[in-house]
Amino acid sequence: MLEASVERVPGVACAVGESPVWHAGELAWYWVDIPARRIWRLDHATGAARHWTAEEMVACIAPRADGGLIAGMETGIFAVDLGADGSVRAERLAAPAELAPGMRFNDGRTDRQGRFWSGTMWMDMAAALPVGCLYCYDAQGLSAPVVTGLVTQNGLAWSPDGRTMYLSDSHPTRRRVWAFDYDVDTGVPRDRRLFVDMAVYAGRPDGATMDSDGCYWVAGNDGSSLLRFTPAGKLDRELALPVAKPSMPCFGGPDLDTLLVTSIVQPGREDDALAGAVLLVRPGVRGVQEVPFGG
Repeated sequence: MLEASVERVPGVACAVGESPVWHAGELAWYWVDIPARRIWRLDHATGAARHWTAEEMVACIAPRADGGLIAGMETGIFAVDLGADGSVRAERLAAPAELAPGMRFNDGRTDRQGRFWSGTMWMDMAAALPVGCLYCYDAQGLSAPVVTGLVTQNGLAWSPDGRTMYLSDSHPTRRRVWAFDYDVDTGVPRDRRLFVDMAVYAGRPDGATMDSDGCYWVAGNDGSSLLRFTPAGKLDRELALPVAKPSMPCFGGPDLDTLLVTSIVQPGREDDALAGAVLLVRPGVRGVQEVPFGG
């Protein structure tokens, strides 16, 4: 396992930190703390961090091309605007019929064409219910379920050319990452196949991101690591982290050479000095700029 330069974002701790995204237009990172219903922002130039609190849990976010954010939340997909006064305005855009009480959206991001993808899950993970679905939201509205039977949907990412889509199920009973051929014109994934069986590695496959070499970086939740897999599904780098439950990495910074990594408080370790820490990691490679929704 390799070591990398790691520093903690000061003054920030999250119960369940998730969904970091680099906003190139603002030179800032955003991410969420799901049970706290918070959206966080870190200014790259000043290092100032602040948060907003929504009326329901926010699980994943992406910038909108026309300003604000798009978010997968408890009761649907929302357009979110953050007020200078700390207020949050959330307008529901769509909600799938399959989204029942006890469920919420989980991992989500945009593809290389600016479509927003996100999946649902049953919140009580101990139940291990395979009721989660993956959806696409674009100018035409919300799709029917594209992938069904997921327990804990996670790990969405697209190759630099957008022609391969990655998806994982991070539940302890699954621990798999799949790859799909992706039609960039229609936004339809096909030919689902096993990319990585994480049962043979430390941790569960949580959130993920891509680097400019086309390699897939995934958080090894419960494994204290970030793992990089080549397009052939071969592990070629593993970075040790000082947190037990890293949840998602995201490349950012003006040169896209820094990973912001969120984490989750380990049950029974709430007094850990690094519980829920947000980390900045410099892995020696660069990422790929994400596309705003509608961009």
